[in-house]
Amino acid sequence: MTTTASASSSSATSRPELPAPLPELVESWCRGLHRELLSPVRFRGMGEERELPAPEVDRSRIAEALGRANDGYGHPRSHLLAEKLSEPETRVVVAGQQAGLFGGPLYTLLKALGATLEAERLERRGAPAVALFWVATEDHDFDEVAGTGFWAGQERIEVGLGEDPDPLLPVGMRTLGPGVEEVFRKLEERFDYSPFREWIQTLRAHYRPDARFGEAFCRTMTALLGDRSPLWVDALLPELKRAQDPFLRRLIEERRGVEERLAERDRTIEEAGFSLQVPHPADAAPLFLLSGGERRRIVWVGQERFALRGGDREPRPVNELLETLDDNPSVLSTNVLTRPAVQDAVFGTSLQLLGPGELSYFAQAAPFYDLLGIPAPVVTLRPQALLVEERHWKILDELSLPPSAVLEPEESLDRRLARRLAPDFMEPSKERAEELLDDLRDRALVLDPNLERPWEKTRENVLRALETFGSKVRQAAARRDEVVHRRLENLRSFVAPGGEPHERNLSVSYFRGRYGEGLIDRLAGGLESRPGRLQVIDPAEGTE
Repeated sequence: MTTTASASSSSATSRPELPAPLPELVESWCRGLHRELLSPVRFRGMGEERELPAPEVDRSRIAEALGRANDGYGHPRSHLLAEKLSEPETRVVVAGQQAGLFGGPLYTLLKALGATLEAERLERRGAPAVALFWVATEDHDFDEVAGTGFWAGQERIEVGLGEDPDPLLPVGMRTLGPGVEEVFRKLEERFDYSPFREWIQTLRAHYRPDARFGEAFCRTMTALLGDRSPLWVDALLPELKRAQDPFLRRLIEERRGVEERLAERDRTIEEAGFSLQVPHPADAAPLFLLSGGERRRIVWVGQERFALRGGDREPRPVNELLETLDDNPSVLSTNVLTRPAVQDAVFGTSLQLLGPGELSYFAQAAPFYDLLGIPAPVVTLRPQALLVEERHWKILDELSLPPSAVLEPEESLDRRLARRLAPDFMEPSKERAEELLDDLRDRALVLDPNLERPWEKTRENVLRALETFGSKVRQAAARRDEVVHRRLENLRSFVAPGGEPHERNLSVSYFRGRYGEGLIDRLAGGLESRPGRLQVIDPAEGTE
């Protein structure tokens, strides 16, 4: 049973559940509002059911290639899932993420497992289904994949591979380099206990200095998820690049229509009162070209020429770009707005699982489905979760605080603790001060009406000083019981290091190393489709 955020967190038969932090537009979709901005894509909210037809797409060649690739990653069901993918009646569930170091942040695991659970749910309802996970190896954002966070003692530590040696080279074309050995040395010093020690050795086998980011990621996630692994889709897979060819060609050939439709959708979003998540200047194509080891944005120059943003070559005829696509489709790639539609064109996607940030720009991406003549999928939020042991929530019960308190800013939490641990004498004092200031105004203005402005400034300064002093009083009251405060602050720091839920900044590998191979089964038993809610799962439940 799931409780609301105001319910007790210590019951053995219930778990707390918190409202998930969401972008404004995504929150409105969860409440059933403004969904016309997603058209032709359909949104699935909590408790809603959507028909998921299987678009008629020939996936036989790409399925065979994915079977081979995933077999190389050690996927235990690679050929079975690939064979199912090739069948036209199979529904495809897709999620995706960058190839983060050691599996990336926890939400990467939640996406991958969430896609598998959605496919399993469809199968139980009688519809054959396969989960795919798009590994964004074409991206050149090295910082996004080269570091990750672990919880060590009472603090978050960051480990990473250092500076970016090739800022515009896709990460899938890079090897990890010798810096990964220093990362392992640090982890082995900090986490020299079982099962963490064994998991680090597994990571060592995959994250070799000569290994590429995509390969290491796919092998690690397969080792983590086992039979529940989706099929991993390396964005640089040659067969995938060839399958994308006709859709990329259409984006080039119909470039002016693309610009007009994007501009029209952007105006609609802004007129509805929302900000654009992905600004795209006029004449900037939603495509990149890899040239000379650098992935650069394509820019249209006039009607028939193109250039590369930041490049130093003269504009070239668009026909040259089309010839490049014919000769070597691997060098052309999508951006964040075109990737979903091109991906779904190749796979015939029925359902996409997206993070809040991804979904926030989907309104801008949605027009590409009609532009490319692609059946639009249903989209929904990926599972959002905190992994916190049941015993750690008891401090909230002792203080009669709701679970949501751990996601509040420190100042807000201090206010709660101050009210709990000491009487609030500042507010009455502030009210008396305001009364005295008002009386002072009346007396002063009798003497000289020009004293109005100086009085206003004085009042402002006095009240600001009282607020500053009140903050110090609240902090002192909150720390009156140092043991209680320390326990609560430790919980808050772990749940939301840096002020964000730890699904965003603690590594998949931290949780796997801490809780062992049973973690996936415990997650699979607790994750639900609850868009807009931050689920709380005990990762140690059932262990000794």
